Amino acid sequence: MAENKVFTRSEIAEIKDLDKNIFILHDKVYDVHSFLNEHPGGEEILVDHKGIDASEDFDDVGHSKDAMELMKKYQVGVLAESEKTNKSPKKGWVAGYNKVPEQSEGPSMLLYLIMGGIAVVVAFYYVF
Repeated sequence: MAENKVFTRSEIAEIKDLDKNIFILHDKVYDVHSFLNEHPGGEEILVDHKGIDASEDFDDVGHSKDAMELMKKYQVGVLAESEKTNKSPKKGWVAGYNKVPEQSEGPSMLLYLIMGGIAVVVAFYYVF
């Protein structure tokens, strides 16, 4: 991993080397060429994102914590400071980033439906 190498977006977009598959994820630069055949989602998705910022699509699909750990070995650098978006990965289940603990989610919709159903039954029983 060569985290020290600084890339610009235009440098990444101009890379035509067939032995490289470089893209951006959250202001970090990765070359996943050696991982193409191993990617569970197929190599096409990685090839389709060559030379661009794939952060949004990466977050939308969702990746495990293991995948996030594995990515570290494919990092080849970072974006130039002036070109960074400084956006954090989306919150939610994606890679376990900033996951809200289940205890803080509050009562579920199912609980409200059950309570409402009980109230309707009690009201019906009382009226009739």
